[in-house]
Amino acid sequence: MSGADEAKSGALGTDPSERRILFLQGPLSPLFKKTGEHLKRRGFSVFRINFCAGDWLHWHGEGCDNFKGTAEDWPNFVTDYLKSREITDLVLHGDQRLYHRIAIEKAHEQKAFIAVTELGALRPGWMTLERNGLSTLSHFPSDPELIREIAMRAGEVDLTPRYPSSFWLQTAPDVVYNLTNVFLKPLYPHYQRHTIHPPVEEYLRGGIRLIREKHRSEVAAQKIDALKEDGARCFVLPLQLEGDFQLRRHSPFQSFKEVLEIVLGSLAENAPEDTHLVIKSHPLDVGFEDWSGICHDMALSLGLGNRIHFLGGGGLAAPFEVASGVVTLNSTAGLEALQAGVPVKTLVPAHYDVAGLTHQGDLAGFWHNPQKPDRKLLDDYVQALAVATQVRGSIHNKEGVEAAARNIADRIADRRLNQLGAFIEPPPRLERARELGVPL
Repeated sequence: MSGADEAKSGALGTDPSERRILFLQGPLSPLFKKTGEHLKRRGFSVFRINFCAGDWLHWHGEGCDNFKGTAEDWPNFVTDYLKSREITDLVLHGDQRLYHRIAIEKAHEQKAFIAVTELGALRPGWMTLERNGLSTLSHFPSDPELIREIAMRAGEVDLTPRYPSSFWLQTAPDVVYNLTNVFLKPLYPHYQRHTIHPPVEEYLRGGIRLIREKHRSEVAAQKIDALKEDGARCFVLPLQLEGDFQLRRHSPFQSFKEVLEIVLGSLAENAPEDTHLVIKSHPLDVGFEDWSGICHDMALSLGLGNRIHFLGGGGLAAPFEVASGVVTLNSTAGLEALQAGVPVKTLVPAHYDVAGLTHQGDLAGFWHNPQKPDRKLLDDYVQALAVATQVRGSIHNKEGVEAAARNIADRIADRRLNQLGAFIEPPPRLERARELGVPL
C-alpha cells in the first residue's frame, strides 16, 4: 500500500456517527472497558461480546452481549452479529485465540477495520496496536529501506521507560479472572479457554516456585560467574512457554522440546567444541515441564556433556553479557538481545527478523560467525516500530492503564494503525513462515 493509499484509507470512516465498534476479549485488565468508554464519549457506538464469567466481570452492562454456545456455533453467531449490528470496527487482544481467529476472518468478509492489541514489544510502558494481525501476520515492513523511511518520517521518538510494572497488577487480575471462570463455569458451560494448563494447578505451582525464586536466581548468577571466569564461548537460548501462541501458531512446532532438539543437535554437529549453550527458563514458567531434566538428557544423548548450562532463575541481562549470540524461535527476548548488541538467529521469521539486524545465514553458520546487528538500522527499527505499532501505556500499572486506554482510543478513532507507510500487503513475513511449515 502506498503512502497516498494509506492516507486515504485512514481518513475514510472516521466520523463517529458512521462507526460501530465491537470489542472481543481484552487483556486481563479494565483496559478495553476504559477504551470503550473513551470512544463512547466521542460519539462512537460501542459493543462487546463476553465469552466467560471473567469477561463479564471486566465489562458488562449497556452494549454488552454474551456468547454461550459451542465453538461450532461461533462462526454463524459472529457473522450474524457483525451484519445485524452493522459493525465497522473489530477490536481484540491477540489474533490467534480460537474465537478471535474466526472473528477476524468474518470481519474481513464484512470489510470491517480490525485492530489487534498485545503487550508492548518495547516493554515496559508500551502496548502493541496493529492493524489486522501480529507477529507473522504483521503488516509492518521487513524491508530495511522501508523501515529507514518510516523512521525518517517519524522523527525523534521519546523512548524513556514509563509505567513500571506492579506485581499486584500482574498477578491479581489473572487470578481473579481465572478463578471466576472456574467457579462460575455453569454460566458459560461451553467456553474454551486459550491457555493450556488448569489455572488452579498453575497458581499452586507458581506459588511454590515463587518461594524458591531467590535461590534459583542465586544459582543462575553463580553459573554465569563461573562461565565468565572460564572465559567460555557461550550462546544463549531463551525458553518460550508451551502455551505461547508464538510457539503454537506462529511456528511449525507443537512443543519447545522440538526446538531444543534442533538447536542442541546443531550445536553438537556444527559448533566448535569449545562452544557452550546457556538455556534460560521463561520467567512465567511454573514447572509443568521439567526443562532442566529434558536439557540434561538431551545433552547426554548428544555427547554435549558440560557444554549445556540450564538457568532456572534470574533475568536475561547477565546471560547476554557472556553471549556470543542468542538463538531464539521468535521471542521478544531476541529484540532485547539486539538492543544489548548481541547477534541473534531466529528459527522462524520474527517481527524483528530483518536483514541487517538478525543473522540471515543458517544455524550451522551462526555458531561460527554470528552477524552483529547494524546499530543505526536497529535504532531506525525501534523508532519506526514505536510510532507505527506501539502506544504508551501498560496494563500492569494503574496510571499506565489510563494512558493506554486513552491512547488506543485515539488511534482507533482516527484509524491511525500501522501509519507512515507501515502497512504492507500481503504480510511480508507470511510467505517465508509458510515455507517453514507455520500453519497460518
